[in-house]
Amino acid sequence: MKRFIFIIVILGLGLAAAGFWYWQRNPYSKEILKLEILGPEEINLSEEVEYTVRFKNNGNVRLEDPHLTFEFPQYTLSSEEETIRREIKTEEMGAIYPGQEKTFQFKGRLFGRKGEVKTAKVWLSYKVKNLKASYESSTTLNTVIKGVPITFNLDLPSKVESGRDFSFSLNYFSNLDYPLTDLGVRIEYPSSFEFLGSTPSSLDKKEWELSLLNKAKGGRIEVRGRLTGDAGEQKIFKALLGVWREGEFVLLKEVSKGTEIGQTHLSIFQRINGRDEYIANPGEVLHYEIFFRNVGDKPFKDLFLVSNLKGKPFNFDNVKVNDGEFNKGDNSIVWDWRDIPKLSFLDQGEEGMVEFWVEIKNNWEITASSEENFILRNEVLASEMKEDFETKVNSKLIASQKGYYQNEIFDNTGPIPPKVGEETTYTIVWQAKNYYNDLKNVRMRAELPGNVELTGKIFPEDQKSNFTFDVVSREIVWRVEDDNIMEAGTGIFNSAPNIAFQVSLEPYSSQKGEKADIIRRAVIQGDDQWTDEIIRDEVSGIDTSLPDDSSVSGEEGEVEDND
Repeated sequence: MKRFIFIIVILGLGLAAAGFWYWQRNPYSKEILKLEILGPEEINLSEEVEYTVRFKNNGNVRLEDPHLTFEFPQYTLSSEEETIRREIKTEEMGAIYPGQEKTFQFKGRLFGRKGEVKTAKVWLSYKVKNLKASYESSTTLNTVIKGVPITFNLDLPSKVESGRDFSFSLNYFSNLDYPLTDLGVRIEYPSSFEFLGSTPSSLDKKEWELSLLNKAKGGRIEVRGRLTGDAGEQKIFKALLGVWREGEFVLLKEVSKGTEIGQTHLSIFQRINGRDEYIANPGEVLHYEIFFRNVGDKPFKDLFLVSNLKGKPFNFDNVKVNDGEFNKGDNSIVWDWRDIPKLSFLDQGEEGMVEFWVEIKNNWEITASSEENFILRNEVLASEMKEDFETKVNSKLIASQKGYYQNEIFDNTGPIPPKVGEETTYTIVWQAKNYYNDLKNVRMRAELPGNVELTGKIFPEDQKSNFTFDVVSREIVWRVEDDNIMEAGTGIFNSAPNIAFQVSLEPYSSQKGEKADIIRRAVIQGDDQWTDEIIRDEVSGIDTSLPDDSSVSGEEGEVEDND
């Protein structure tokens, strides 16, 4: 009897151990339920993403009371509900039988910075048939925001004067296919910046609310202020573009940019075109006045004064001298005491002056390997005194604006001649060339008439981020070479920077029988890194006569009535 009881106990313990082993193995096996999220690895800002949640019962028992919870990445915008969490309860799902697979889809739009990783999460809780305990499987999917097709840049002067008013602008432009709402802009200023005003008005001197921003639309915030600091000191401005989601400011774009706080007994000095400090421009005539003053206690007698001119930009074929003699052999000008009374006798405290005119070439030879900046040198000698004067020469910046109907860039549509009330599209091509000095902050601008709109087509693709349009002022701005230096010789020894964009014109009835403006005059300007001057060029606007398009005759540019 005892032996029989012992066998029963041993058998019971074995069955219990086997049951415990089976109970342990079944619910915790990773093969019981396979749960995964399917979706893109990369996506652009605000692009609609579809997540597919898929699960399959790979076990031999039924899974009961399933409850699925899906959570979008933070700040996702979904049209279904405001919350980022979705729940699918048991009554919607039913039991999950062995071998059964189910899927659910969830759609939303992601917001965040370029390169930011957005994580979607899913949890599935369930019970195993005949077991009371609840279990949960979970998984995640990471999606990277690969691009934010919004232009956002600071247009800030390279140098400003301490304590003097100046202005800068913040430009934005959207190439998103989805309209953005609840946008905000913040600017962080250097500690020594004094805010004086802005257009449009700010909320608290450093924050702005933006209205609806559709594709191919943009705008500008202009800020006026004053900086203080020591010469050469660098001041950094920072701007942030974001969207309000769930009561938080979600950063989409960030940009920083800096500006710099910009001082014998015979005295000799010169003026050019009436100024003590002068920056010359290609193609202009310079009027030199050389002054000599006796600052000693004895008079000077019988002086010669010599001016030696050096510099490739000088046009030595066009030099005019009053009471002096120009020697083209060594490019010098000599004034004799016999011809200039003050050189004959210059008493204590007295001052005399000689003058000449010389032309600056409009074009002069440069080479691709040259790294020189161009200087006009004037070495002046009088008595035993010598003074060297240097005058910097601005670069030459050339803009080109052309319009086409027939072209290889975009396929344009619409009637030619244009008709009242009907849209015709055109291709506008901009190009920039820089000759002599490196330039920075090169911008080309033009206004669109009220009945002309951008279509959003821009070529090449890499220039989209450098292109903005302000719907209020109707001004297009192209940042040539982005924020990089536009080197001397750009467009001369290599391909000129260019951009093409498509516009659509719907002529007014008042324009019938006339040529309609497509785009107004274009102005290009940049900061000369050698002279610290802002240089510019201007080209005329384009109307429907399209003088650069040989496929369109002058008569075909006249607006016709819509019959």
